[in-house]
Amino acid sequence: MRILFLGDVMGRAGRRAVSENLPRLREEWKLDFVVVNGENASNGAGLSGEHAKLLLDAGADCVTLGDHAFDQKDMLQFIEGESRVIRPLNFAKGAPGRGHRVFQDRRGRKILVTQVLGNVFMKRAFDDPFSAIDDVLRKHPLGGAVQAALVDVHCEATSEKMGMGHFCDGRASLIVGTHTHVPTGDAQILPKGSGFQSDAGMCGDYDSVIGMEKAEPIRRFVTGMVKSRFTPANGEATLSGVFVETDDRTGLAKDVRMIRQGGRLQQSGL
Repeated sequence: MRILFLGDVMGRAGRRAVSENLPRLREEWKLDFVVVNGENASNGAGLSGEHAKLLLDAGADCVTLGDHAFDQKDMLQFIEGESRVIRPLNFAKGAPGRGHRVFQDRRGRKILVTQVLGNVFMKRAFDDPFSAIDDVLRKHPLGGAVQAALVDVHCEATSEKMGMGHFCDGRASLIVGTHTHVPTGDAQILPKGSGFQSDAGMCGDYDSVIGMEKAEPIRRFVTGMVKSRFTPANGEATLSGVFVETDDRTGLAKDVRMIRQGGRLQQSGL
């Protein structure tokens, strides 16, 4: 199975890059399944129902969220009626929506998609992500209940993402980090056969400070004072993500590659 994961979509620039390029990439790369993290798609803070529809219409089979899952208040209701949008497993108890779902591709192969929030350096302590993901993976074994499984690890610390990668190794097709908006250069197949990358990076304008226009972040670093709100940068975006090809029998990775398309970053692809 050929699966593409795209990192955090950042504002209008990220949405535009996905809507303009994903349909072409699906066809050219013969993709069977696409997951997009939509965490910052709506003005850099959460995801609205309107923008979720845009990402799904562009070719995403599933959209994951993150710690800003419900910053856009209409998502509280939208996610209840749209099962292709996944919020973190270990979000607040009683949160609407679901933290995992088993999808099917066009050939009927089953793909588990799930997401957890990390705890290290995050603004609030969420439920233990390791026990949460362990329970889901035990119930959906690779090569049995599902033919592929993808874990989105939404957190700050690369150490926590790497720890989650090894914790899930052999039980997921791909474990990929999101949230920090900077792609890491460690795409690899782990010892037990899972694809891994510490952070997929963002789909956004890299002439920025993690996707935001530069002036206000720099002012805050220099002076420690707030003058205005952060505003997403709106230049040409780079699509950043990870491609994994899996073995249908085992669900494990046969190939994993960092993806960068368009914009300022050095290009990489299939």
